[in-house]
Amino acid sequence: MNGRTSDRRTEIAIVGGGLAGGLIALALRRQHPEMQVTLLEAGEALGGNHRWSWFDDDLDAAGRELLAGFRKTRWNGYSVRFPAYRRRLDSRYNSLASPDFDAALRRELSQDTIHTGKRVATLDAKGVTLEDGARISARAVIDCRDASPNRHLRGGWQVFMGRHVRTPRPHGIEQPVIMDAAVSQHGAYRFVYVLPLGASELFVEDTYYADSPVLDRSALSGRIDRYLDAHRLQGEIVGGETGVLPVITGGDFAAYQAELRTEGVALAGARGGFVHPLTSYTLPFAVENALAIAADAELPGEQLAALLEARARRHWSRTGFYRMLGSMLFGAARPEERYRIFQRFYRLSPGLIERFYAGQSHLADKARVLTGKPPVSIFRAIGALLGKGAPLVADREQA
Repeated sequence: MNGRTSDRRTEIAIVGGGLAGGLIALALRRQHPEMQVTLLEAGEALGGNHRWSWFDDDLDAAGRELLAGFRKTRWNGYSVRFPAYRRRLDSRYNSLASPDFDAALRRELSQDTIHTGKRVATLDAKGVTLEDGARISARAVIDCRDASPNRHLRGGWQVFMGRHVRTPRPHGIEQPVIMDAAVSQHGAYRFVYVLPLGASELFVEDTYYADSPVLDRSALSGRIDRYLDAHRLQGEIVGGETGVLPVITGGDFAAYQAELRTEGVALAGARGGFVHPLTSYTLPFAVENALAIAADAELPGEQLAALLEARARRHWSRTGFYRMLGSMLFGAARPEERYRIFQRFYRLSPGLIERFYAGQSHLADKARVLTGKPPVSIFRAIGALLGKGAPLVADREQA
């Protein structure tokens, strides 16, 4: 629905139609089909311009059921490449593109639920005011807008540029290459991510774990060109995406929550802190939260906000191991040597790798990651763990 939103009343107003907001609306529709839900998105499409990927075991049965209606690309296995070796793994891997996310939600949600092209001016515990002056009163408000850099969090950055390519002939790639780190490192941990979307279609993404949030479009585009040339994969460009994501290594999460808190408004998605601090994965946590919110959807707004804030604190606590590893990545390894950490990691068992990405590492997993010959200097690692790290305060882009 794209017409003017007049003053109205709804039970739950969701601000932000990205992954978190869209999945919350879908879970509410499934569990409470009669509940009035309003999903507000500033852009013209739900999900923006993104691609989300995950392993089968990242989700439980309920999570897989929530995503069952989305058109996805699936593969039985994937590979990684490093200077020292190449490895194939048999784990099932999935990918969902934002146009398919948008299409599925429009099929399943009622017509009066989705409101795109609606920018929010203010929100509070009792509703949302749009830039056009319209007011939407609500029993509960959930803020799922994008996260922004924050002085209370510390770490580095994941900078990326992706390109969707249609090749003039079949490319012959059957499984994804999750990490091709056998490439020049350029002052960061650099790897190329390759998804075969069809016999003649590829998604190729150049990613950097960098100290700076600068996204140099010209440099990254040129490097993708050279990668495609080297692998004889050049073709028609049919789409793409860019991004700069925080890699969180520490900080004061209570202060972060206090700064973003609007009394009585629930925070979800990356804005609420529901992200893997090292990989920037969000999908497993967005699914988990959507189902949890649907289960308690009849709570008063203030109680729902408190529930989500407590869930975010628990998430921060249980992901401390990954923040520690991030500190070692940025603080203990020289930029051109950071690939050695992942090169060692991908020699471990497939199950451990999957649990790592889902943020579900067992105690034995953590011990296994930390034992053996370290890929970085012990002294530099100790220094990294004792240091505070750089504040996540700005993102910049170069043409």
